[in-house]
Amino acid sequence: MTVPDPLLDAVPEHYYVDNEHRGETLHRSAAQAIHRDVIALNVGDSARVLEIGTGTGYSGALLAAYAGPTGHVTSIDISDHLVGWANRLHHQRGVTTITCHVADGMAGYPPHAPYQRLVAWCTPPRLPRAWVEQLTPDGRIVACLPIAAQPSTTLIATITLTAGQPHIETITFGGYAQSTAVPVDDALTIPGRWVDYCIQQPEPAWISISWRDRDDQHHSGARTALNLLLNPGHTETYAHAPLDWLSWTAFSVIVGGHHRSIAALRDGIRGIGHTTATSAAVILTDSTIIADSPDSASLTALRTWLGRWEQAARPAVDWFTPTLTLIEDGDLPGWDLQIKNHVGT
Repeated sequence: MTVPDPLLDAVPEHYYVDNEHRGETLHRSAAQAIHRDVIALNVGDSARVLEIGTGTGYSGALLAAYAGPTGHVTSIDISDHLVGWANRLHHQRGVTTITCHVADGMAGYPPHAPYQRLVAWCTPPRLPRAWVEQLTPDGRIVACLPIAAQPSTTLIATITLTAGQPHIETITFGGYAQSTAVPVDDALTIPGRWVDYCIQQPEPAWISISWRDRDDQHHSGARTALNLLLNPGHTETYAHAPLDWLSWTAFSVIVGGHHRSIAALRDGIRGIGHTTATSAAVILTDSTIIADSPDSASLTALRTWLGRWEQAARPAVDWFTPTLTLIEDGDLPGWDLQIKNHVGT
C-alpha cells in the first residue's frame, strides 16, 4: 500500500494549471507522472535542485516544498511566456525559494551550480554531459531518455552519481515530449527529432524509420512506407488485444532492430512495426494491424515480433537491463540509454 505524501497535497495543482488569471495550460505533464518522478528524485531539506522545463510552475512548487525553506530550486525553460507566468504565480503564493529563468535546458544552468538534484520534464537526445558536470559528486537525476533514435520511444531513468559518474538505479515506463531548441505550441503532433517523412494535409501524419541511413537523400523509402500505411491493403485485429503499449514499445526496440518503425497516422493514432522501402506493417494502439498487403514481408516480420513478445509474457520494466554508453562526439556529448533483455540478448 502506498503511503500518502502530505507534501504532494501541500501545493494547489489547480492554482498553477488552471489559474483564474492565466487560464488553463493545455499541454502539460500529467500530475501523476510528476508526483512519481518528484518522489523518485528524493529531494531532501536544504537541497539545491535544477528543474529542466518550467511548464506551469506546479512541478517547481512541489520541488520547493520538498527542499524546504533553506533549499533552492532553479527552474529553466526556453519559453519566456512559461517562465514569466511561473515566476508570477510563485510570487503570488509567497514562494521565494524558486527562481525561473529562460535558458536552453540542454546546457543546464551553470550560474547556480552545483546542484544535488536534477529533474527534466522533457526528452533530450541523450543524457547531456552538462547535466552530470553541474551536479555534486553524489547527485541524483530523474530524466526521460530515448532508448532508440525515434520519437515516443523512451524510459524514465533514475540516475545516481558515483564519484561524478552516472549509473542507472531504476527505470520506469513513461515519457515526456521531446526537448526543442525554440518554444513550440505542440511538440507531440509532429516531433522535432527523428521524423523521416511527414505530411500536413489533409491531416498531419509522420513516420520514423530505424533504417534512415539506408534511405536516399529524398527520403523516398520513408515516404513510400508512410503512404502504404495511410492506404493499407490489409487490415486485421490482433488476436490478443488489448495491448500493453508501454511494454510493446520497449520490447519492439530489442526485437525490431534496424527495421523498427513508428508512425502517427490520421487522427494522431500511433503504430509500431516493420517497414522497408517496399513494404510496411504496424500494430496500432487500438490493436488493429495494418499492412500493405496480406502477404506483406513486413506483416510476416511483425507477427513474428508480436509472437516473441507474447512468449516473453509481455515483460514488465524490470525485464529490461539498462546501460549508459558515453558518446563523446556530436552536438550533444553525453550518454545514450540502451536496453537489453534480462539475459543480455
